[in-house]
Amino acid sequence: MLLDGKKLLITGVLTPQSIAFSAAKVALEQGADIVLTNFGRTVSLTEKTAKRLPSTPDVLDMDVTSDEQIAAVADELRERWGRLDGFLHAIAFAPQDALGGNFLNTPWESVSTAFQTSAYSLKSLAAGMSPLMEGGGSIVSLDFDGRFAWPIYDWMGVAKAGLESVTRYLARDLGPRAIRVNTVSAGPIKTIAGKGIPGFEQISGSWDRRAPLGWDVEDPTPVGNTVVFLLSDLSAGITGELIHVDGGFHAMGTELR
Repeated sequence: MLLDGKKLLITGVLTPQSIAFSAAKVALEQGADIVLTNFGRTVSLTEKTAKRLPSTPDVLDMDVTSDEQIAAVADELRERWGRLDGFLHAIAFAPQDALGGNFLNTPWESVSTAFQTSAYSLKSLAAGMSPLMEGGGSIVSLDFDGRFAWPIYDWMGVAKAGLESVTRYLARDLGPRAIRVNTVSAGPIKTIAGKGIPGFEQISGSWDRRAPLGWDVEDPTPVGNTVVFLLSDLSAGITGELIHVDGGFHAMGTELR
């Protein structure tokens, strides 16, 4: 039971295909107590999906671009548990004009929305939740390798590169408090978010063929397992790290890039 007794916050569960759903499922199986969050109209969908987990966790409404809502969730968790051992940041969004080959024409308003929601919010959530992590803990986010200029990914790629940098700076500042901060670079998964990217097949189409271990775009389980490892005490010496869970694709050259 890797997470026996751990108290965890997991964002981003939308459907059973979500990477966050896989992480939540494994976390429950490994003994954690969890609370889920989503935002606005998606809360009801998360509540429906939560019923498909091994036990049904509570779902709280939290907009990660609102410090007030983050603080309200932190207060709820403090009253409920008295502490927090870790959280998964599984949140990303970019307006349609920030994706799909429109890089040179994307207005700042759309870029700023993508960056705040997909990268800066990791800092916001860490700042809001870290006071509950007095005994240390683990923060994990979900990435899509920001080192490269991917086809059609555009400003979301820039935001993910920012997320990776935020991870390193948070690792620096929170390390003295025994809080680890890492990000997981997942291969493409056919989640609602993934399928919402124009031209998603340009990235995912040849992934299985080029990844040494193969890759199933329908199965988020390998990524969820790695998230749970990073939330567990087995990862006690790891922080500031970008861990690839992509079947080895990242090591195989630049045909798509």
